[in-house]
Amino acid sequence: MTITAALVLFAVTWFMVFFCVLPMRFRSQAQEGRVELGTPASAPENAMIAAKAKITTVVSLVIFVALYLVITSGRFGIADLDVFGIWANRY
Repeated sequence: MTITAALVLFAVTWFMVFFCVLPMRFRSQAQEGRVELGTPASAPENAMIAAKAKITTVVSLVIFVALYLVITSGRFGIADLDVFGIWANRY
């Protein structure tokens, strides 16, 4: 795996985990009863972006290492993805 492929894999993993972590512990301004002027009622009261980014980095690093080891092990190849036998004669 090239360095660029590893960086792309980590970036995709990080953003997927980040979008899963974002809604956790979400409290809107309407739920708290303090809607600030000029913001929608569904805006977060306290977004906690830094804490969520740290959690995302740790979780995505673990997932990335597992994916990297599976990809570079050579145990699985493109032929293993051929569920319907379409690529049987090509690879």
